[in-house]
Order: sequence, then structure tokens, then C-alpha cells
Amino acid sequence: MDKFEYKVISYDTTGFFGGNVNTGELENRLNQLGNDGWEIVSSASTNQSYGSSKSLVFIFKRKKEQ
Repeated sequence: MDKFEYKVISYDTTGFFGGNVNTGELENRLNQLGNDGWEIVSSASTNQSYGSSKSLVFIFKRKKEQ
């Protein structure tokens, strides 16, 4: 039976009220994790105020080496 390991990362947004995402930086980070075998299984935005996001949370998984 396959076994998996999981990783949770939080990516903080920028700006006075939050919500600004440096997409190039985020894309590079996600690509690094993908190259290491991690696959995104879920993502969520944490609400700060008036609908702006304080951070983005990503959950990854990869098959555990046996």
C-alpha cells in the first residue's frame, strides 16, 4: 500500500491591507517544490479584513520512499 508524507506552507501577502501576491516569486517556490516531488492537494486563503488575504496556505503531498 502506498504511503504519503505531507507538507504545509504559508505564503504571506504584502501591501498595507494585504492581498498583494508576487506571482513570480510564488511560482518559483511552487516549481521548486514540484521538482522535489511535492504535489499541491489543497490551497486556501486566510481572510484579514474586507476580503483581503493575509496569507495563502498550501498543502502538498508526495509518495513516501520505502
